[in-house]
Amino acid sequence: MKRFAYLLLIAALSGGMASGQEKDEYRTVRDIPYRTEGDASSPERCKLDIYYPERETGFATVVWFHGGGLTAGSKFIPEQLKNGGLAVVAVNYRLMPGCSVAECIDDAAAAVAWVFREIKKYGGSTKRIFVAGHSAGGYLTAMIGLDRKWLKAYGVDADSIAALIPFSGQAVSHYAYRRTKGIKDTQPTVDEFAPLYHVRPDAPPLIIVSGDREMEMLGRYEENAYFWRMMKVSGHTQSFLYELDGYNHGDMAAPAFHILKQFVKEINN
Repeated sequence: MKRFAYLLLIAALSGGMASGQEKDEYRTVRDIPYRTEGDASSPERCKLDIYYPERETGFATVVWFHGGGLTAGSKFIPEQLKNGGLAVVAVNYRLMPGCSVAECIDDAAAAVAWVFREIKKYGGSTKRIFVAGHSAGGYLTAMIGLDRKWLKAYGVDADSIAALIPFSGQAVSHYAYRRTKGIKDTQPTVDEFAPLYHVRPDAPPLIIVSGDREMEMLGRYEENAYFWRMMKVSGHTQSFLYELDGYNHGDMAAPAFHILKQFVKEINN
């Protein structure tokens, strides 16, 4: 586990911004359907945006899942990932209670499978696809990366993902799913819909980022710390845990992008 002090992190972020890369030209294509089957909400929700450098090839891609407790939220291209020489695919997925938690996860898998099929057409590399998200998006990231069945249904090996980078995602069964079973938010459970249930030594690199343990929601740091520890105990050698001092659940996403970008540079470069 690594603990980041506020001033050191701000200094690192400032340095990264100052060196900004503006030389590439970027294009955004919006509202691309990544699946056609599903329920009545699928045509509206199952779409993605892709932002990519037009003059580059072989670039890395970050698939980004928004937060919102699996019940709200919408896709967006994070400002912190723009003008950095990589592509960003921002994904909408169906939302509870209009769908099941399984359908949320399945949408996430379908979107990642779309990226593996299509990214070469935009110039990207299938060997440099990173999956990330904040809160509910972090939960979806971990689920499709650890439980192989979701991507296998679309002909993709989860282990071909370059790295999983969840920001403050749930490691236990998601609370929106627990609510459908009458389980309160403060009663954690671990079943097939928990990333912890699928701990394995041969998963892609896992970079877990959490806010300050005293400011996070519902023990989010502690469940992620246990997730990290169990990955290590299982024999997974590329699990990392970062705690961002002074940042709560919502605010931690902005500085966490600095960690994401550093790993994108280091892995498969």
